[in-house]
Amino acid sequence: MSALEPRDGVDVPPLAADTADIAAATESDSGSGEGVLGRSYRALSVGIVSVVFLIAFEATAVGTAMPVAARELHGIPLYAFAFSAYFTTSLFAMVLSGQWADRRGPLGPLAAGISAFGAGLLLCGTAGSMWIFVAGRAVQGLGGGLVIVALYVVISRAYPKRLQPSILAAFAASWVIPSVVGPLAAGSVTEHLGWRWVFIGIPVLVVFPLALALPAIRRRASGPADAAAPVEPYDRRRIMLALGISLGAALLQYAGQELNWFALLPAAAGVALLVPAVRGLLPPGTGRAARGLPSVVLLRGVAAGSFIAAESFVPLMLVTQRGLSPTMAGFSLAAGGGTWALGSYVQSRPRLEPYRERLMVGGMVLVAAAIAAAPSVLIDSVPVWTVAVAWAFGCFGMGMVIASTSVLLLKLSAPEEAGANSAALQISDGLSNVLLLAAGGAAFAALGGGTVGAVHGAAEAGAAGSHPGAFAVVFLPMAGVALVGAWVAARVRTRA
Repeated sequence: MSALEPRDGVDVPPLAADTADIAAATESDSGSGEGVLGRSYRALSVGIVSVVFLIAFEATAVGTAMPVAARELHGIPLYAFAFSAYFTTSLFAMVLSGQWADRRGPLGPLAAGISAFGAGLLLCGTAGSMWIFVAGRAVQGLGGGLVIVALYVVISRAYPKRLQPSILAAFAASWVIPSVVGPLAAGSVTEHLGWRWVFIGIPVLVVFPLALALPAIRRRASGPADAAAPVEPYDRRRIMLALGISLGAALLQYAGQELNWFALLPAAAGVALLVPAVRGLLPPGTGRAARGLPSVVLLRGVAAGSFIAAESFVPLMLVTQRGLSPTMAGFSLAAGGGTWALGSYVQSRPRLEPYRERLMVGGMVLVAAAIAAAPSVLIDSVPVWTVAVAWAFGCFGMGMVIASTSVLLLKLSAPEEAGANSAALQISDGLSNVLLLAAGGAAFAALGGGTVGAVHGAAEAGAAGSHPGAFAVVFLPMAGVALVGAWVAARVRTRA
């Protein structure tokens, strides 16, 4: 892999520009010393950060409303499915987005992704059953998968290498306000208007990112990476592998929810689809944590999967086991947005670049400790705010790790490979989320978690559906997975 050399400083679309002119513009702009909010980058930076802000607000708001939605739709046994369905469909969309962006530019997949994301939210908000709700989450996943890969391609093309850590840090910072406002707003809306309005109201935020980001992307990052080269056809094999990985993950989720001998058949079919798909879509050596890009891709999955699988059950645990309102349960995670942004800011400092590997190892240790500490609140004598403190430290670690994997991936990718490699990174992220959520959901259901919160009212649910072991069996294994991530983080750099 050659070092990434993104093009920037181009005032006309690459399709209409000469390659030599682009190179000259890049060299001139790189030396200008402009920041991500400089005149040349301001509209683009504000636009794409607004897109991330939308995704962040959705994640924090929906996480707060989810326990109530699942309970009213009689879908507590499918609680983990409501999260993992998003990641399942996003796996296919990530591969499609990578190919689409490499061949035609990131503008198309970004616009389509935001539209699908909003449509999925509307479907969730109008769902009459838990399965319709899960379908809405799946549509959201299609949109989210298209968007996240397209954004990485935008960064690789529109920003010089010196600014890439800063814009990625800005992505993390855009989670701060949603992390504080999201739970409060979603909790208040859920308690006074109903959970459906949380989903129906969020699509309004789609308008601003579309109006601001898309014109800027059209000017600076549209078209193929090399305007002079012929546009290659879509790789049908990779698309079929992506379809296989999504279907395989869905079959494994279904088998995990059924928990009977008949579920072995879909589980076997899921594994048969997943193994060749993973081998074909991820860099060679990913499974054995080979040094360099394979370890970067693997670390992203281990970190994101263990953290998200654990975090998905935090609000449900606090509502049903400690009697918190949906607002307070969601707000217990609010501080994490700020500390995540702080961790991402720390990794972006140039003086810490030589210590990036150590920062990532330390970050994964913090994540493991936070996940292991969360179920301590199942003991009545442990203060509820213990979760908030633990999660703040865990999010700080995640901020260092996630942003660092993005920086390293872009450094190890040539411009024409940015889409495919970004897709591989996000596939690792999404697939790990699906598999670990499915495993956690199966363990949760096996220990009686499906009856948690069967009655309405937080206090009554906590008394009638207390199953602390069902939650512990989710958190503690995920802490072990995060510790494995600390070992993988030590292998992200190639030996000199």
